[in-house]
Amino acid sequence: MLGWLVSKAVDVRSTEIKALCWAWLYSWSLLLAYYVLRPIRDAMGSSGGVHNLPWLFACTLITMLVLNPIFAWLINRWPRERFVAIAYRFFELNLVLFILALWFASPEQFLWIGRVFFVWVSVFNLFVVSVFWSLVDDVFTSEQGKRLFGFIAAGATLGGVVGSLMTYALVGAIGQPGMLMLAIVLLELAVLASKRLLHHSSDFNGVERTRHDEQVASGCVLEGLKATFKSPYLLGIGGYILLYSITSTFLYFQQAQVASSGFSSEELRVRFFANIDLWANMLTLILQIWITGRLTKWLGVGVVIALLPLVSMIGFSALLLWPTAGVLMVVQVLRRVSNFAFARPAREVLFTVIPREERYKAKNFIDTVVYRSGDQLGSWSYALLSIAGMGIAGISATALPIVIGWLCLSGWLGYRQKRAEGEVG
Repeated sequence: MLGWLVSKAVDVRSTEIKALCWAWLYSWSLLLAYYVLRPIRDAMGSSGGVHNLPWLFACTLITMLVLNPIFAWLINRWPRERFVAIAYRFFELNLVLFILALWFASPEQFLWIGRVFFVWVSVFNLFVVSVFWSLVDDVFTSEQGKRLFGFIAAGATLGGVVGSLMTYALVGAIGQPGMLMLAIVLLELAVLASKRLLHHSSDFNGVERTRHDEQVASGCVLEGLKATFKSPYLLGIGGYILLYSITSTFLYFQQAQVASSGFSSEELRVRFFANIDLWANMLTLILQIWITGRLTKWLGVGVVIALLPLVSMIGFSALLLWPTAGVLMVVQVLRRVSNFAFARPAREVLFTVIPREERYKAKNFIDTVVYRSGDQLGSWSYALLSIAGMGIAGISATALPIVIGWLCLSGWLGYRQKRAEGEVG
């Protein structure tokens, strides 16, 4: 029955159904945990003032650089299944410590706990999602990715919808410590789903490939850097992520400023951010279930990844003409819909044509260090532009040349992916 329902929503083969369902549950539980934590992070970050955000982004990048070699050392020594379980349970332990800190913190200590939590969630998000997509890229081929990644991403989006609703509804009743407890349970569910996904991948990959995939690939910051800069294709993917991160940071700072000045309590800020997450994820979910996979298959990866910079160009143009808080919120929602419904699943297809060893080295570097470097460039550029007296309109004008270059890069990446897919096939 479940297989029949899934086959009606997505172009899936009978041998792929079990693995697809576990991948969907994995993405759902993981992103549900994140979207329980995300509004709390954003509220804590904005409560200290927007002027402190560049420093929090800087701390996030430094933390990422410190942890990346440890991440690489562990992934080089443990099979995937064991690594996923240990990594996620390490984050669960961190959440237990945050719960204790929130229970016993004084008002003066709460501000610093919030800053640490902001950095922690930012690091947590990139690492756990990078691990998820690295595993999924291993299990499914490029051809399968075009058909199935949209549906898998829909699981993540539904997790975002449920997480936003739960946070909005429950934070007043059980408080922030209670929400963190819920996230721990959801991370444990993600561990279970990852194990079952690997088990059922042999249904269509064969025993030989499954055993080969159990051998993890090595990688560290320097190796990821070398692998990325040796390949124009990987360098292009890194550039795509960098430009996305820079422009996202511009919009995030404006959003944080609205929350900081418009809401007087932590609970109201949490609900404000949860409400934005909810609308973005609901629209994304509708597109992912019925449109994303088919659109990627019909139009190709290049066209689909170009939709995000195209929407960004239209959005920044609108903010240049109408620099209001209402337009800013609409642009933010539409950009996130374009990213999660189209760009993110199509972007993962770009990695499926890269040899596994090279992919593990470069992907973690791109998903973490390059992404957070874009945060840095965006946050400090925003601070400098603000000091220069630029408001929403001026910063939007500055962003327009960036998104035009980003759009051109998308077309080139689509061409290279199609050519590489033909060579692999």
